[in-house]
Amino acid sequence: MNNEFNYTVIDDILNEYPPTAVIAILQAVQEHYHYLPREAFPYIAKKLNVGEARIYSVATFYENFSLEPKGKYVIKCCDGTACHVRGSIPILEKLREELGLSEDKKTTDDLLFTVETVSCLGACGLAPAITVNDKVYGAMTPDKAVELLNTLKAESAEA
Repeated sequence: MNNEFNYTVIDDILNEYPPTAVIAILQAVQEHYHYLPREAFPYIAKKLNVGEARIYSVATFYENFSLEPKGKYVIKCCDGTACHVRGSIPILEKLREELGLSEDKKTTDDLLFTVETVSCLGACGLAPAITVNDKVYGAMTPDKAVELLNTLKAESAEA
């Protein structure tokens, strides 16, 4: 297997945006890779004729950008007040237990799942809520979370 990084995707993205659209460029790169690969920073900087530090500073300033690989399914477990008081922590613990994850290890080794906590999903009326790739699932329970994981695993196996 060739370990060389393929810059074709980044070239295609750079051709879609003006050089000043650094955030949009990084969003598109992250959408493709599910994170921002370290190989992308010097390449993008050179192509945009800016310092690598500028690109890196944008990527590290915004919380939405990730420098670590994320799974195909990014699960965000809400721990806002409404979700917390309605039992979000047992859901989070069950997801981590089922996937062999922890507070420090957020992504499965097969890059299928990433589990993160967020302060609020804005779905308080559906509490406790989680999202999978930004699709909201409300009135969640630990058992429903396991069912959802099994469904996602089955979908992924079919693909």
